[in-house]
Amino acid sequence: MSQTTKRPAGGPPGGPGGGPGGGNMMMMGEKPKDFKATFRRLLAYLKPRRTALIAVFVAAILSTVFMIAGPKIMGTAITELFEGAYAKFQGVPGAAIDFTKIGQILLLLAGLYVISSIFSYIQQYIMSSVAQKTVYDLREDVNQKLERLPLKYYDGRPNGETLSRVTNDIDTIGSTLQQSVTSFITSIVTIVGILIMMLTISPLLTLISLVTLPLSIFAIRPILKRSQKYFADQQRTLGQLNGHVEEMYTGHPVVKAFGHERKAVAEFDDVNEQLYDAGRKAQFISGIIMPMMMFIGNISYVLISVVGGILVTQRSISIGDIQAFITYTRQFTQPITQTANIANIVQSTVAAAERVFELLDEEEEIKEVTTHHLARAKGAVAFEHVDFGYGKDLLIEDMNIDVRPGQTVAIVGPTGAGKTTLINLLMRFYELNGGAIRIDGIDTRDMSREDLRTTFGMVLQDTWLFNGTIRDNLAYGKVGASEEEIIDAAKAAHADHFIRTLPDGYDTVLNEEASNISQGQKQLLTIARAVLADPPIMILDEATSSVDTRTEIFIQQAMQRLMDGRTSFVIAHRLSTIKDADLILVMDQGRVIEQGTHEALLKADGFYADLYNSQFSEKEVV
Repeated sequence: MSQTTKRPAGGPPGGPGGGPGGGNMMMMGEKPKDFKATFRRLLAYLKPRRTALIAVFVAAILSTVFMIAGPKIMGTAITELFEGAYAKFQGVPGAAIDFTKIGQILLLLAGLYVISSIFSYIQQYIMSSVAQKTVYDLREDVNQKLERLPLKYYDGRPNGETLSRVTNDIDTIGSTLQQSVTSFITSIVTIVGILIMMLTISPLLTLISLVTLPLSIFAIRPILKRSQKYFADQQRTLGQLNGHVEEMYTGHPVVKAFGHERKAVAEFDDVNEQLYDAGRKAQFISGIIMPMMMFIGNISYVLISVVGGILVTQRSISIGDIQAFITYTRQFTQPITQTANIANIVQSTVAAAERVFELLDEEEEIKEVTTHHLARAKGAVAFEHVDFGYGKDLLIEDMNIDVRPGQTVAIVGPTGAGKTTLINLLMRFYELNGGAIRIDGIDTRDMSREDLRTTFGMVLQDTWLFNGTIRDNLAYGKVGASEEEIIDAAKAAHADHFIRTLPDGYDTVLNEEASNISQGQKQLLTIARAVLADPPIMILDEATSSVDTRTEIFIQQAMQRLMDGRTSFVIAHRLSTIKDADLILVMDQGRVIEQGTHEALLKADGFYADLYNSQFSEKEVV
C-alpha cells in the first residue's frame, strides 16, 4: 500500500478526535493489578534461558561463598594478632606476633576476594545476555502483536500511550532483569551463607540477631503493599504524559492556529502534577524502608556488641570471632535491606509488565483462513448485501455494488456518509457484520490480507512519508525497484521536475514530518509511490485536495494514465473532477442512494444533482 489510512468517518468514540472518553482520559478507570499472574507470566519469558540462569545462580553462589568466608578468615588474623600482642604484653617468654602466619592468612584472604570477583564478573556477563535476550523476545512479541491488531485498536488509543508501553515499560523490565535479578540471587545466597557462618561462631548471638528479622518483615510488609499502588499509578500517568506530549508535538501547528497553547500547557501541567504526585509517594514510601531497616539493624548491632563483649571477657569466644560476627551482622542486614528494595523495584516492574501484557492480550484481527491465492487481480469488485457498524448500530445496511474490471468508480456524498468506511471495508481494515465483498469472485475473507492489500494502491488525503531520502520514500511502493522505475514513476506523477530542483535531488533527505517540502509536493510523491507499486486496483481519497490548480491538471492527466486499464475507486468532494467516471456511487448515511454516470444522475435530478448544482452555485456567489 502506498498510504496509511485515515480515521474513518463515523468511527468509534473514544479515539483521537472521538467523543467523550477519548484521548488520555481513557486510562483513568484501570482495574486493580493482578500481581501474581503478571509475575508468573513475566517469569515464563525466562524459561527458555534456564541453563544460563542456572549458571548465573552457580556463579552467584560461588562468588558469595568466597566473599562470605572473608570475615571469618579476617577474624582468624585478628585473633592471631591479638593473642600474640596480649601474650607479649603479659610478659610470656618468647611471645611474639607471628607476622608470617598473619601474612599467609591475608594472602589467602586476598585470593578469595579475587576469585569472588571473577565469579561475580561471570555472573553479570551471563545475566546481561539473559536480560537483553528476554527483552528482545518481549519486544518481538509486542511488535508482532502490533502488526496483528485491527485498525480499531489504533483508532481508539493515543499513539503516545502505545509507544509508552513499547518503550518505557519494556525498558523498565529490561533494567530490572539486568540489575535486580542478580542482586536478588546474591542477596538470598548471602543471607543463607552468613546465617550458616554465624551459627558456627555463636548460636546465642545468632539467635539475638534473628530476633530482629521478624520485626523487619513486619515493618516493611505494609509499606510494600502501599507502594505497589503508587508505582502502578506512576507507570499509568507516565503513559498519559507521553500520549499528551506526542499528540501536542505532532499537532502543534493546529494547537497554535487555534490559540490552544495555554490549554495544552495546562493539560500537560495537570498530568505532570499527577505523575509527580504518584512518583513522589512511590519513592517516599519505598525510601522509608532503608532507614527503617538500618534502625532495626542498629538495635541488633548494639545487643550483639554488648553480649559479645561479655562472652569475650568470659573467653567463650575469641575477639576475632566477635569481630567477624559483627561484620556478618552488618552484612546480614544489607542483603535483607537490598531484598526489600528489590521488592519495590519488582512492584514497579510488574506494573510495567502488566501494561505490556495488556497490549499483548488485546483482541487481534480475525485469523486468516486462506483458501484462495490471488496472484494479480483482474479488478472485478462486488459488495453483496454488506452490513457494517462500528458498534451495535449499523452504519451500512444491505449494500450492493457491482464493479467491472477497469471501471473508474467515484464515491461522493456528504461528510459522514460512509465513503471512507467503504474503502476500509474493501481493504479489510474492519470486519463485516454481514454479507460479503468479492474480488474477481473470491470472498476477501478467503484470501490472505497480504494478497488482498497488495492488490490495492492507495493515495490518501493525509500524506505519509518517513524520515529518509526521496528515493527511499518512492521505492517504498515496490520491493527491489530500479532507479529507472523510480524516475519513470516520478515523471508520471509530475514530481521529477521539482525533485531535480532540490539541492540533492532524489537523495534529498526528508525530515520526520517531511516539512522541508510543501504539502503539494508531498502529495505528488505519494502519487508517484502508488504509480511505482503498479497495483491492479487504485484507491484515491481526494488525492488532489492539497495541490494548486495547475498541478491538479497535471495530476489528473497522470491519474488518467495510471487508472487506464485498472479498476479505480475515487473519493471526491469536488464533483467536477469525476465527470468522466464510469460509475458514480452517491452515499448518504451509509447507504448507496443513487448510482450511475454523471449525465444520468444529473438527468435524474436527485441528491447528486443537488450536490453538483450547489457547488457551482456557491462558486457563482463567490
